[in-house]
Amino acid sequence: MQVMENLVRTTVGMSTNIVWHECSIGKLERQNLLMQKGCVIWITGFSGSGKSTLASMLNRQLHCRGHVSYVLDGDNLRHGLNKDLSFKAEDRAENICRVAKLFADAGVICTASLISPYRRDRDACRALVPDSMFIEVFMDVPLKVCEERDPKGLYKLARAGKIKGFTGIDDPYEPPMDCEIVIQLKDGKYQTPKAMAEQVVTYLEENGYLKA
Repeated sequence: MQVMENLVRTTVGMSTNIVWHECSIGKLERQNLLMQKGCVIWITGFSGSGKSTLASMLNRQLHCRGHVSYVLDGDNLRHGLNKDLSFKAEDRAENICRVAKLFADAGVICTASLISPYRRDRDACRALVPDSMFIEVFMDVPLKVCEERDPKGLYKLARAGKIKGFTGIDDPYEPPMDCEIVIQLKDGKYQTPKAMAEQVVTYLEENGYLKA
């Protein structure tokens, strides 16, 4: 087999002599086939704020409408793809950035449900995804409410010193400054999962991510 002389070999990170191969099917072709615009819906907020609940209901609503979607849940990622990563700041950044771009490029509506407490990491992920395909959803639920709810019992363990570096207790959470969607309590109460998901679906419809 003859080797092409004009191949451009590059070094990226620890990888040397690698060559970029263009896909024979372009992003627009994939989007037209799927009747949707691939994007990353990044749900961020305290533990117990309802991120996974929203992601699950949103995934169900999109599926029922005939759209291809996938949920990347922070805990689920740590059972597989990111099982080698800790909860240190540098590993949280890696946990975030490994997963975003490929799903959006494939034309899939990818919902990432992660605490992702640091703005710099969320901003880095946004920069990774081109063409306004990053939609940040902030679960604006106060820490006190999340701690009272404590569905996984994690706040209790953190307060007892059994979990170190827990967001909101002994590690900071930096709320978004200018996100696309904010989910808030209404009259001091949680919105229903359906109402939260409909808020996101409406945004997708109004901004051209879902095609008829």
